[in-house]
Amino acid sequence: MSDFVRSLHEVFERLGRIETRRMFGGHGVWHEGRMIALVAKDTLYLKSDAGSAEHFDRLNLPPFTYVREGKAMPMSYRLAPADLFEDREEAALWGRRAYEAALRSGQPPKQKTAAKKASAKKAPVKTKKAAPR
Repeated sequence: MSDFVRSLHEVFERLGRIETRRMFGGHGVWHEGRMIALVAKDTLYLKSDAGSAEHFDRLNLPPFTYVREGKAMPMSYRLAPADLFEDREEAALWGRRAYEAALRSGQPPKQKTAAKKASAKKAPVKTKKAAPR
């Protein structure tokens, strides 16, 4: 994990606890089980939607875009404003906007790792019975 990704815990301290994990060559950032941001090449992109787009548009903050089969694919994550790295209240405001966009997206919250492990332990294990001789 890069120093940049580690620093996000402090940046968003007034928002509340965040979790980060590697994914797709970058990192995802979660708050209360919802993905609120992604990090690609040590650049932070916040979850956005129609309800929060005006805030990003006002600052000309572009979407995260990747190329697939030669075509640009913009995602629902937009470049974070530079001010949030210097002002914890500003970071909390933008973090709440991203969290609210994640809630509106309808995506279910990420299960806690411990809950995943517990449910995996409870799942019955299927075994093949030996053929009678």
